[in-house]
Amino acid sequence: MKKILVTGGAGFIGSNYINYQVKKGESHIINLDKLTYAGDLTNIENPKAGNYTFVEGDICDLKFIQDLFAKYEFDQVVHFAAESHVDNSISDPSAFIETNINGTFNLLQTAYKLWMKEPFQMKDEFKKARFLHVSTDEVYGTLGDEGLFTEETPYAPNSPYSASKASSDMLVRSYFHTYGMPVVTTNCSNNYGPHQHDEKLIPTIIRKAIREENIPIYGKGTNIRDWLYVLDHCKGIELAVAKGKLGETYNIGGRNERKNLYIAEKICTILDEEKPRSNRKSYSELITFVKDRPGHDFRYAIDASKIEDNLGWKAEETFETGIKKTIQWYLEKYSN
Repeated sequence: MKKILVTGGAGFIGSNYINYQVKKGESHIINLDKLTYAGDLTNIENPKAGNYTFVEGDICDLKFIQDLFAKYEFDQVVHFAAESHVDNSISDPSAFIETNINGTFNLLQTAYKLWMKEPFQMKDEFKKARFLHVSTDEVYGTLGDEGLFTEETPYAPNSPYSASKASSDMLVRSYFHTYGMPVVTTNCSNNYGPHQHDEKLIPTIIRKAIREENIPIYGKGTNIRDWLYVLDHCKGIELAVAKGKLGETYNIGGRNERKNLYIAEKICTILDEEKPRSNRKSYSELITFVKDRPGHDFRYAIDASKIEDNLGWKAEETFETGIKKTIQWYLEKYSN
């Protein structure tokens, strides 16, 4: 049975990936998470599964990482662990530099030492080893009204968060070109779905609405994001690990561009049906515009043609189908 290290597996996307893989039962999944504020072990749906192991630890601790690789001799690394909230990167960038850059380096260097005899020569027992680095479309900067991010789009990160992710992407790239490391990178658009941290946009809208609190929307709500249902993303990552060309990048996006104001209004409309307010008014009257954040990128949108055409991936959920599933999940969460 393959041994797969999933870093950041108690977080939003990582836990969804683990739940998906554990259910399939084809690999032993080792979940490494530091359990910072964004990590929550209750995100793991079957923690007692025979093919699942949790290890608490920090990717920034090189000795710990070396010991972990020596113990488990991983066949794959799927690297989610990252500080990821843009607002937090503006107020305190240091954790983003440490985790997203130095932590990624520790994993790359340790995997290189385990898997390879020397540059461009894999050890026989690790011939099929893979290192999948999960990144973001924010490394590309911002778009105007037209155009899409492709794998050829030059990097132009605008926040400390996206700069730190761009740096980690470049490290991963360098290990392929310098050492022949079996790496693949994915850059995704905005994810949504079950188990997302409360601080993020969609959980915040749902939570504030059902608590009858003002729903804060930055600026005029005209910023545009390309929304990707988290399970669709997990399936794309799985394909990129299994079939992705080494050293390549694959953009994963849902082709679901929506303005932030539309997101809020759509959620309010669904909540009006699913959980009507006692005063019978629409939740949309709670939408409140707040001061825009510094350096707020206007628009992100991904061209996912490469992974669609080359690997056969396709998003199964539209935003309108995925958001209904998401709202149902959060209504259950917030009612408990």
